[in-house]
Amino acid sequence: MSSSPQHYDPAMTRKILWKLDIHILPPLALLWLCNFIDRSNVGNARIAGLQTDLGLTGNQFNIVLTVFYVTYLLVEVPSNLVMKKVGPNRWIPFLVAAWGAVTSLTAVVHNYGGLIAIRLFLGVCEGGLLPGIILYLSTIYKPHELQLRVGLFYASASLSGAFGGLLATAILNMDGIGNLPGWKWIFILEGLATVVAGGIAYCFLPESIAKARFLSHEEREFALNRFHNASISTVSSDLSEKEKGDIDMSEHAESPTPNANPVRMLDERFEWREIIRGLTDLQAWVTGIAYLGIIVSLYSFSLFLPTIVSGLGFTGKSAQLHTVPPYVPATALTIVVAVLSDRLRWRGPFILVCLPFSIAGYILAIAAKTNAQRYGAVFLIAAGIYPSAPAILSILPNNGSGYYKRATTTALQLAVANSGGFIATNIYTSDQAPTYIRGHSITLAFLIMAWILVAINVLYCMHENKARAEGRRQGNITAYEELRASGKTTAPIGDRHPDFRFTL
Repeated sequence: MSSSPQHYDPAMTRKILWKLDIHILPPLALLWLCNFIDRSNVGNARIAGLQTDLGLTGNQFNIVLTVFYVTYLLVEVPSNLVMKKVGPNRWIPFLVAAWGAVTSLTAVVHNYGGLIAIRLFLGVCEGGLLPGIILYLSTIYKPHELQLRVGLFYASASLSGAFGGLLATAILNMDGIGNLPGWKWIFILEGLATVVAGGIAYCFLPESIAKARFLSHEEREFALNRFHNASISTVSSDLSEKEKGDIDMSEHAESPTPNANPVRMLDERFEWREIIRGLTDLQAWVTGIAYLGIIVSLYSFSLFLPTIVSGLGFTGKSAQLHTVPPYVPATALTIVVAVLSDRLRWRGPFILVCLPFSIAGYILAIAAKTNAQRYGAVFLIAAGIYPSAPAILSILPNNGSGYYKRATTTALQLAVANSGGFIATNIYTSDQAPTYIRGHSITLAFLIMAWILVAINVLYCMHENKARAEGRRQGNITAYEELRASGKTTAPIGDRHPDFRFTL
C-alpha cells in the first residue's frame, strides 16, 4: 500500500486527534463516571441508612452486591456482537440510559428481595459498557494511541470515587424532602443524571471515523488513511502489497480511500471461526485472570471504602468526605502512566511497576496499629490499581486483529475479570470491622497472582516476538492462505502473520 503524503503531516495529525478527542473522550468519560457512581453508590447509600431501612442482616448486603455480577458477566460478549449491528454511537448510550432508569427505580425498593431484583437488572444494563467502549476506541485510534485515551476516560473512574462521595454528601441534605430518606435521593438523582448523560453521548459520539460529521471530507480521508496504515505498522516493510493488505481489514469499509488496497476494503463477515479464535486466545485468558485479581481489589475498594472509612471512627458526612482524598493521586497517576505507556509502547511492564504500590498498601493495612496508618494504606492501594486497569485493557486491542476476534477477546477478558466481582463483594464482611484483616489478606493474594500472570504474559509476548523474528512462524501464512482460498474466512491474517509484533 502506498501511503498518502498527508499520512506524514504532523499538523494534520494533531488536528485530527484533537477533533477526535474533544468529540469522543468527554462523552465516554462522562458515561464511565456515571457507571462507577451508579455501581458504587450502594456503598454510600448503605452508610446513609439503606441497610437499616430495608432491614438487611448478616451478609445480605454482600449478596446484594454479588448478584449484580451474575447478569453483568452474561451479557458482555453478546453485547459486543450486537454493537456491530446497532452501531456503537447508539448502543452504548442506550445501555447507559437504561441503567440510569434502573438506578432511579432503586428508590421504590422496600425490601431485600426488591433490591436483589434491581441489582440483577442493573447488571444486564451495565455489562456491555466497558467491552463496548474498549472495542469502539480500538476502531478510532491507532494501537499505541489507545492507552492514553483509555486512561483519560478511566481516570474518571477514580474521579468518580471522589465525586461520588462529595455528591452523596450533598444529596444527603435532601433527607426528608418528599418524605423520602436521603439514601433514596442518592439513587433518584444519580440515576436521572445518568439518563441525561446517555442522551448527551448519543448526540456527540460518531459511529465511525468515516461517519464523523465533525470532520471535513479531507480530514476523514486523512484519518482513514492514517488508521489503515497503523493497522500494518507492526509488520516489516518488505511485505508484498497483498500481504500488507491482508494483515488487517478496517471496520470503516464504507468509505474507501484512493490509496486503499481493495483486499482491505472488503467488509469482514461474521464467522464462528473468529469467535472461536477469540475464545481460545491465550493472552485473553492470561490477562483476563490477571485482571480478575486487579478487579477484586478495584471493586472491593470502591464498594467498601465508605464502610472502611466509617470503621475508622468517621460518621455521617465526615465519613463520606473522607472517601474523597485517596482518589486524587490515583487519578493523576492514571494519566501519567497512560502517557508513558503509549510513548514507550509498553503495557505489562507498567502494571508490574504499579501493582507493588497496592500490594504494599494491603500489607500496611494488615499490619497497621492505628487508624492513621490504615487510612494512609488506602492511598497506596488506589495509586496502584487505578493506573494498572487501562494498561491491561489496552493489551488485547493492540495484540489482536479483525473485528469479531477483537470483539470476542476484549469481552472475554472482561467477563473473566469481572467474575472477580463475586469475590470482591464477599470478602469484606461485617464481622471483620474495623480492621478487615481477612478481606485485606485475600485481596493481597489476588494482587500477587495478578502480578505473576502479567509477568507471564510479558514473557510470552517477548518469546513469540523472538520466534517470529527468527522465522519460526512462517507456516502461519500457508495455513491462512488455505483458509482464504477455500472461502472459510474473510478475516484478516493480522496477529497470525509472522511479521506481526505483540505489544508487551
